[in-house]
Amino acid sequence: MIKRILGNTIKKTAKTMPMIGILGPRQSGKTTLARTIFPDYTYVNLEQPENMRLAEDDPIKFLEKYSQYAILDEVQRVPHLFSYLQVKTDEDKIDGQYILTGSQHFLMLSSITQSLAGRIALFNLYPLSHEELITAKLNYSNLYDQIWHGGYPRLYEPKADPKIWLGSYIQSYLERDVSLLSTIDNLKLFDNFLHLLAGRTGQILNLSTLASDIGISHNTIKSWVHLLEISGLIKLLEPYYVNLNKRLTKTPKIYFLDTGLVCRLLGINSPNELSTHPLIGAIFETWIVSETLKYLSNHQDIAKPYFWRDRTGLEADLLLERGSNISLFEIKSAHTPPADYLGKLEHIQTHLPKPSSLNLIYGGKETHSRTGGNLISWHDLHTHLS
Repeated sequence: MIKRILGNTIKKTAKTMPMIGILGPRQSGKTTLARTIFPDYTYVNLEQPENMRLAEDDPIKFLEKYSQYAILDEVQRVPHLFSYLQVKTDEDKIDGQYILTGSQHFLMLSSITQSLAGRIALFNLYPLSHEELITAKLNYSNLYDQIWHGGYPRLYEPKADPKIWLGSYIQSYLERDVSLLSTIDNLKLFDNFLHLLAGRTGQILNLSTLASDIGISHNTIKSWVHLLEISGLIKLLEPYYVNLNKRLTKTPKIYFLDTGLVCRLLGINSPNELSTHPLIGAIFETWIVSETLKYLSNHQDIAKPYFWRDRTGLEADLLLERGSNISLFEIKSAHTPPADYLGKLEHIQTHLPKPSSLNLIYGGKETHSRTGGNLISWHDLHTHLS
């Protein structure tokens, strides 16, 4: 079992709240984490027909059977159970009474908003971060190996084959998550959309172009993008702007949250093939942004992530805002940094209302702190995000 950074925080929080919710994409390690940090809890899988049937037909009896210290896995499968959990925990007043896990953010979050507000602490568990892999001594020293494999825990088991496993993951997502939890009739068309979108990772989201390329309506594309976001496969990174400056971009950028999945969708069959792929720059940027999001979630960091871009195309790939401070990041996949690698960020800095630190993250091995900014190797990213 690879130690997850969120584990200690979740265990500590369970001493102060009646319920803990562990959310995240399918196969990110939620069940394993819950059963590891709460080994004495009764485990109940709500995807098993007999458990689901009892919870649906007689929720009171179900909660009497599992009255306390239980892990309810895939709890979004029985959404009306949440209102009964509210009553149960209000009556019992037991801290750490239930640990809930769910892959589908959309069902779970809407139910929590209605029934469990103030009674549950929510944690988002991403696939494995590079920091966690380093701690477990399972990380790859080669950049392209690390990006190509991605972060799903199953891929770090002996004899795991990323191409086979990720292909199965995509098929499972289409057949189980999409077909069961949406009104999408044409799964083949949605599959085409998913593959097409992988080629747009790291780009400004253009719904109209996507709709035209696939041959469906703007509103349909918008709903499909939303479905991917709330199921934990992508992130829409919002632009940073102050006072609604008309010269700044207001449209978000789209990032997949696992680069192994991106490589599988794009048909990139090996780390060596990735190293010369035309989209390596965008895929490297995607890896950096996803690792940043993992860091913020794992460490419960309050920093808000954005990007900055004006109408001329001048851009900071990543901007982290922490209270009165801003950190700007340029992201380059090249192994050698450009001579004036902070020049663009210095110019952008003049447009910002707060003090900022300047950083270049690149595909090389050396990390240096210099006057005016930092040169950061991809391998050392997690040590420069705090």
